[in-house]
Amino acid sequence: MKEENKISVVINTYNAEKHLQQVIDAVKGFDEILICDMESADSTLAIAQKNGCKIVTFPKGEHRIVEPARQFAIERAKYPWVLVVDADEIVTPSLHDYLYAKIKDGNCPEGIAIPRKNYFMGRMMHSSYPDYILRFLKKDKSYWPPVIHTSPEIQGTIERIPKSRMDLAFEHLANDSVADIIRKNNTYSDYELPRRRNKKYGAGALLYRPAFRFFKSYILKKGFLDGIPGFIHAILDATYQFTIVAKLLEERNSK
Repeated sequence: MKEENKISVVINTYNAEKHLQQVIDAVKGFDEILICDMESADSTLAIAQKNGCKIVTFPKGEHRIVEPARQFAIERAKYPWVLVVDADEIVTPSLHDYLYAKIKDGNCPEGIAIPRKNYFMGRMMHSSYPDYILRFLKKDKSYWPPVIHTSPEIQGTIERIPKSRMDLAFEHLANDSVADIIRKNNTYSDYELPRRRNKKYGAGALLYRPAFRFFKSYILKKGFLDGIPGFIHAILDATYQFTIVAKLLEERNSK
């Protein structure tokens, strides 16, 4: 195979032993597996070594999010095309075949957004699908900003895999509990504050932002099809928006 038609898989890790073997098994058909580890203290590195993965280390330092390590990892990939995978995401055989077919046809976009199936209370959430994530990219045409919840910046064309192609979607293994989501919402809302400080939220945002997020999750994105789990998930989505606005108002009023 010509080198221009080869794909490196980049997996960012930190204490990722729980699902890592499954994740690696799912990408063994690609040309390179690169593990970018943020100084794990569990068996993450042992699993990576056992499977013959290339390993690079990104010093964790003060970083509590993965984004600062994304560009570092991509730059160390060997091949011109890169598929970025989290350590709790499964790549399907159909997605493997789809991506290789795209780069071989000579007209592949520089970035491809891939749908992802998310689970809660053991059910795939309609309200969280397709949850597009821009994870397939041309190495020399991309840059990943070190900011939470950002996507890579692509010089060129970006395409989305049709959401009807559920066979191509990432399988997200996290299946977070209510407690997990509440904990993450509290942590992630702190990280959101720096990029939201220019927003002129007033007290009304405490009502309309959570209300709209609930409506979007439960009605527009059909969370009602998921029964009680769908309702709880929509409430948690709304609570996340409330928490962000409340923290911004608290910060503003404390000055």
